[in-house]
Amino acid sequence: MVVLRIDGAIGPAGADFVRRGLDKAAERGARLVVLQMDTPGGLDTSMRTIIKDVLASPIPVAGFVAPEGARAASAGTYLLYASHIAAMAPATNLGAATPVAIGLPGGGGPEKPDATPKTEPAKEGTAKQAPDSAPPAVDGENGPADAMKAKAVNDAAAYIRSLAQLRGRNADFAEQAVRRASSLSAAEALAGGVIDVVAVDVPDLLQKIDGREIELVNARTKLDLGGAAIETFDPDWRSKLLALLSNPLLAVVLLMIGIYGLFFEFTTPGFGVPGVAGAIALLLGLYALQLLPVNWVGVGLLLLGVALMIAEVFAPSFGALGVGGIVAFIFGGLMLIDTEAPGFGLPPGIVIGMALVSAAAILGLGSFAVRARRRPIVSGREELVGATGTVESIDAAVAWVRVHGEAWQARPATANNELAVGDRVRVSGLDGLTLIVRPLGQQDLRNNGR
Repeated sequence: MVVLRIDGAIGPAGADFVRRGLDKAAERGARLVVLQMDTPGGLDTSMRTIIKDVLASPIPVAGFVAPEGARAASAGTYLLYASHIAAMAPATNLGAATPVAIGLPGGGGPEKPDATPKTEPAKEGTAKQAPDSAPPAVDGENGPADAMKAKAVNDAAAYIRSLAQLRGRNADFAEQAVRRASSLSAAEALAGGVIDVVAVDVPDLLQKIDGREIELVNARTKLDLGGAAIETFDPDWRSKLLALLSNPLLAVVLLMIGIYGLFFEFTTPGFGVPGVAGAIALLLGLYALQLLPVNWVGVGLLLLGVALMIAEVFAPSFGALGVGGIVAFIFGGLMLIDTEAPGFGLPPGIVIGMALVSAAAILGLGSFAVRARRRPIVSGREELVGATGTVESIDAAVAWVRVHGEAWQARPATANNELAVGDRVRVSGLDGLTLIVRPLGQQDLRNNGR
């Protein structure tokens, strides 16, 4: 018997963990897989991936909300309904499965109180019953936003109702959980036919469901759990890495580090480390974004914002490009993640803070780079042009000039300029390793003496 723990928001990492856990259980010939859940919800795509794997599993799957005090909200409720056995520990709850999405009035929350007929409050110990037939949503009643909200809610309600009908559980409450964000305690869920059993822990669960008949994909089996060894699978390094990369905040930070690194490498070439680290961070950030339900318009605005802030460094526009870059960055961050699922949002305060830090960092690095470019050359052949020296000797029409403590072969710039030992000269050019010099006039000598 295998226990897979789902702790926290359900995302791509959780879906991958459950899929690999079910495969391992099948390889080991496990009699049962227990999904032990404590989740506030998660991404719709990841939830549906897990449900498909559960429905296709050749091994019975028991959804178990545990330990005491845990919850199976939103996506967790769907997983519980999809499981062959639904169980909860005391002092746990499920429900509040209304889909939410950014850009919808009220966050795509539950329907307004007057959207469905009112019902009497449920008595203690019983599940709340929805109306026999929920009234159809009025698509587009208040514009396209309401139509999108109704479409999402109706799709979610139909999906969870189909799962309830498949497992023979309370379909009315399932729809209420979606349309009205209703929730139930473990005792109420058991009394209302939402779950099959209330158990304190996994051994207690195994004892209570032993001998039950389960309908699998193409067969019917009877649970034989007597003396079954319990093997618990926790997320491994791969799942933890995917969970880390699935954090929207980390994805944005990786993108920024990548851009900073490449920008620093391009403006100050030769280090190598910023460029390599920036390229790796940028690729990891892009990979993280493909794991998330991103809005690519938001990604475009983020990149545009960074580009405008960089352009402000090289093409000063009295702040117009910089301010435009900050605004584009903030709007891109707010639009980046196309969901409000628990654990997958970007708080506006963090987005604004990152925009200001990004602007300060890019403008600071850019100003240092520009100032470095404008500094006079202090070494190399190019620095010799304009330098002054003294003629030390003339040997067979070849003059030797000492510049910066070094003896250089030199010749006058024109035939009319004759050089004499002791003359002060200025370098006007180079011909290979020969300096082209001009004698310093009286004005030059006075300026050099100041």
